[in-house]
Order: sequence, then C-alpha cells, then structure tokens
Amino acid sequence: MKWVLNLFVAIATQPAILMALIAMTGLLLQKKKTTEVVQGTIKTFTGFLVLIGGSGILSNSLAPFASMFQSALHVQGVVPSNEAVVAIALVKYGSTTALIMLVGMIINILLARFTRFKYIFLTGQAMLYVSCLTAVILISAKLGNGWQTVLLGGIFEGTLLTVTPALCQPFMKKITDGDAVAMGHTGNIGYAAAGLVGKLFGNKEKSTEDLNIPKGLSFLRDSTVSITLLMSVVYVALTIVAGPHFVETKLSGGTNYIIYALVQAGTFAAGFVVVLQGVRMILAEIVPAFQGIAKTLVPNSKPALDVPIIFPYAPNAVLIGFFVSFIVGTLSMFLMLAMKTTVIIPGVVGHFFCGAAAAIYGNSEGGKRGAVLGATVNGLLISWLPLLILPVLGTLKIAASTFADTDYLVPGILLGNLGSVGTLAIVIGIIGFFVAVVATSMILNEKDKKKLMD
Repeated sequence: MKWVLNLFVAIATQPAILMALIAMTGLLLQKKKTTEVVQGTIKTFTGFLVLIGGSGILSNSLAPFASMFQSALHVQGVVPSNEAVVAIALVKYGSTTALIMLVGMIINILLARFTRFKYIFLTGQAMLYVSCLTAVILISAKLGNGWQTVLLGGIFEGTLLTVTPALCQPFMKKITDGDAVAMGHTGNIGYAAAGLVGKLFGNKEKSTEDLNIPKGLSFLRDSTVSITLLMSVVYVALTIVAGPHFVETKLSGGTNYIIYALVQAGTFAAGFVVVLQGVRMILAEIVPAFQGIAKTLVPNSKPALDVPIIFPYAPNAVLIGFFVSFIVGTLSMFLMLAMKTTVIIPGVVGHFFCGAAAAIYGNSEGGKRGAVLGATVNGLLISWLPLLILPVLGTLKIAASTFADTDYLVPGILLGNLGSVGTLAIVIGIIGFFVAVVATSMILNEKDKKKLMD
C-alpha cells in the first residue's frame, strides 16, 4: 500500500508526468492514431519540462536578489516560501498529506463532473502544498491523523481547488480571449481580487501592453530586450547598495559584482523566454488532447494550469506587477518593524509570480491603473496575512518560513480559527463549505434555465 501511495505522490507532484498522462488519456479517448498519441504525449511532457525549467531559471536568478536585499537592510524575520515550509512540514505530516491529496483529487473530479464548476486542477505541487497546509491545521486542531482527518482534509482541498479557478475564470476569458483553460495556482483569491479592483477603479482602454514608445526606442517593444535592460538596472543598483564585498565573497564566487549583476539580469530574461516557449508548446498540445476527457469523462471541463501560462499575454504587466508587489511588501516590512510585530520579509519569488499574475488580472479589466492597483492589493494580502496564519500552524509557527500565497493564507486562517473553537466547528465548517458550493451550483443552474425559458 505504501509503495502505491509513494508512486501516486511521485506522479501527482511531477506536473510533466501528470500532464503527459492526461494528454495521453485524452488522445486515447478520442481514438487518435498511435503516432498522434505518442506525439501529443511527448510534446506535452517536454513542454511542461520546458515551462518548469524556465520557472526554475527565473526563481534561481531571483535568489541572489533576496540575499542582497536582506544584506542591504540587515533585517531578520519570517520569509514566506511555500517550498521551504512544506519541506519542513512533510517530515512530520507526509503520509497524511499524501492521502488528503488523493481524496482531494477525487473530490475535485466529482465536483467538476456533477456541478457547473468544470475545472480540473492540474498543478501537482500546488495540490501537495494545499494538502500539507490542511494536514498541519487539522492535526494542530486536535483531529489526529486518522481517516477522519484524511476525509475532511480531502473534501476541503478538493472543494477549494474547484472553486478558486471559478473565481478567476471571468478574468481568464478576458486575458486569453477564450475559455479553453483556467488558472490552477494558489494565488487565485488574490488574482480574482486584483481583477475586481481593476474593474472597479481602472481604465480598460489603457492597457499595459499599449505603452507609447518613441520610434528611436522601438527595440524596447521586444520583451527580451526590455526585460534584460530593466532587470540590469535593478540588479546593478542592488549590488551597489549591498556592497561589492558582500556580492563578490558571498554570491558571485569572486566575479566582479557589476558583471555578476548583468549576468543575473540576463539569466532572468532567458528564463522568461524559456517560460514563453513552454507555454506555447503546452497550449498547442494539452488543450486539444483535453477535449477527449472533457467530452467523455467530465463533459465541458477545463484544465486549470500553473500561473506562467498567462505571462505571454501581458509581458509588460508581469514586470509592473513584480515591482509594485515587491515595493508594497518592502514598505509593509518597514511598517511591521515600526509596529514591533513579527516581521514578514518580502519573498521575492512569491512577489514575482503572484504580483505578475495580479497585474495581468488587474490589466484585463482596468488597464495600466488596474495592473498597479491589482498588484498593490495582492501585495498587501501576501505581506500581512502571514501574520494571521502563523498562530494556527501549530509547531510550524516557530519556523523561519511560512506559506506565501493567498489560497493558503485566506482558507488557512479561516480553517485554523474554526479549529481553535473546537473540532465540531471545523467539521461543520468543512462540510458546510462543500454543501454551499454544491447548492450554489444548483441555484445558478436554475437561474440559467429560467433565463433560457424567458
């Protein structure tokens, strides 16, 4: 039994393998030729590896950014990092996490099959992290690590990962100019909030992608060029502030600090190019292949994919969102120092991926102003909500890291506070959440029927 569980976790947490299997299943259900099945499966597998590789290049190029930032400001505190906190938690909660993840996937598929929320969440590492968060909170709330925790945790996770893509889909339609894919990331609550703020207070007519650039600077329209130049300025400035000695002794291995900064900026741009190529490959293969599953197993379902899937649609918004979100996080950190609370140091990777996506969502409904406001709102959420989740994480609250994205923070805080009331409250809360989603689907379906009849 244990080896089966380990195999399941190994597959589900490797997006390339998971997506390749799904593509293969979809193509087989469509009764495609063997050559088409093999081709589609391999291209999907390779495309996801390209996407993951690009994301890794981006994350690695941002790591020195974080080190220089902390060195320059001499600040110690808690750094939100999903990977770090989950690595700590899995030592103690690994088996329960895996079982919750399995039940959660089943609940997600069932809800997609029988409700109007036709979103199948396919970002494996995000599913694992949500499962881990759920296990930590439920066990810390004295539910133990038995079948009750696994069942309740799976219901909670599966319901959450069905609903959050639905919150984002109205904006995804605008971003992608279609309805073929959904957002399968753990910042969805923040992205939906960013899109709403952009819609309410932005100006849709002035997109971040329509910036007026003089003819002499037309080369800046090339995203690779503009990203490299902008990040070069940022990195060089930060290396100067951090100090040549720190950079050359701690980070660059003796390489001149200016040269090191330029290489890191170029590496960031290279990672972005790789991500774009991976996205193109995935969309070209997984969407047609997924139609087999949508038509046969879960009619009209949509794949909910990882956040870089939207980066090609608004590359200017990506950079705007990153810098706005990071600035908001930095200002929030200084305010926490003044207030003498626990200090949340801005996590560069979280602010990049979530800030970028929030700006794209804000831009979709509110243009440049919406992008800035959306990234600001998301930046505030991921800067201040970690303070509220720390008390409900049991022994993990003393760790030097915590969860970073809104879909861990908002549900985690709510679930943890229910647990502090008692086990009955948390059971009622989870079952109530599931029932509310099913009931909402039924009510909305009835409204649609009435509209058709009228």
